[in-house]
Amino acid sequence: MIIGYSFWGFLGPGVTDTPDGGRSHRRTLIDALGGDGHRVVFLQPDRDLYEAGDDLGGRYVFDPGLPDIDVLFLEWRWPIPGRNTTPCGEPGHTCDLHRQRQLLDHYAFALGTPTLIWDKDRRLAADDPLRRRPGVIVCEAALSPTPGARRLLFPVRDTDVDAADPAELAARPRPVPLAYVGNQYDRDNVFDRFFAPAAARFRHVVAGKWTSTGRWPHVAFTGRIPFPRVSELYGEALATVLLLPDRYAAAGQMTQRIFEAVLSGCVPLAPATIRHADMFVPPQLIVNDGSDTIRTLHWLRSVRGSRAHADLIAECLRRLEVFRLSLQLQALRTVLTELSAAGAVRQAGRRR
Repeated sequence: MIIGYSFWGFLGPGVTDTPDGGRSHRRTLIDALGGDGHRVVFLQPDRDLYEAGDDLGGRYVFDPGLPDIDVLFLEWRWPIPGRNTTPCGEPGHTCDLHRQRQLLDHYAFALGTPTLIWDKDRRLAADDPLRRRPGVIVCEAALSPTPGARRLLFPVRDTDVDAADPAELAARPRPVPLAYVGNQYDRDNVFDRFFAPAAARFRHVVAGKWTSTGRWPHVAFTGRIPFPRVSELYGEALATVLLLPDRYAAAGQMTQRIFEAVLSGCVPLAPATIRHADMFVPPQLIVNDGSDTIRTLHWLRSVRGSRAHADLIAECLRRLEVFRLSLQLQALRTVLTELSAAGAVRQAGRRR
């Protein structure tokens, strides 16, 4: 099929001063779709080229118009006041939301093109009419998605999981006991409860966009770091804490941070407030509060570099199975097949 894919972000490293967690997995999924024989046409601007100056060598097709496609695939965008809600041309305006509306109006509404919405940030309301519209399927990166939605987790390459060596990862020097990579967005409460107390006791690094930090004067915030530096930082860190916004935690939606950390040998601690926490980490890495985080970090430091440390990393790697690209690709194939069949039925109805 020809898949018209809309995303606002990057396929490569992109630029440092912008949020885009999709850099860790988007290209993985896109290349797999191409390997399945589909042709993917990108329907938003080539930000890799125009913002980051990265020429991807003509490997991918970007089309600013309204090309003929078989399926519309949207990484869902939502209103961000002062950014994509302002008139086109105003300073700081991004046109991702306007373009998404144009694509929906043309393909989903006017033509009835089968449409897949990947609500990666849980911003599409549970009662949004799009969820009930014929020919539209909503996917979420959650173990317990919204009723009616399908599961499509952030994918990690099977080869990356298979190649990880727990013993080698455990043997690496880890001068930073605690690290966190990610932005502040809706994480203040969990940061306060699970991370900040431990940051007062251990050397640590917090990388990302944190604009309101006055309540944590003891925390070492470094600001955003280049995307290639993420795996390097995790490779220097003994542990991280999986900090999720409440809307993620309630649905068991884990971000890409878990496989970024584990593949670098950085042990992830999961707050007990995360639904299905035991599916993401071994039970000894589930923490109930900051005191638990501190206790677990002391234990990790005591076993660092040992066989027990390697075994723990191996357990964390086993819990990445649910994110494997092969599983996510199979889930996506099922959705695309269903959308294709529904589209064929509608086209036949029109011909009659």
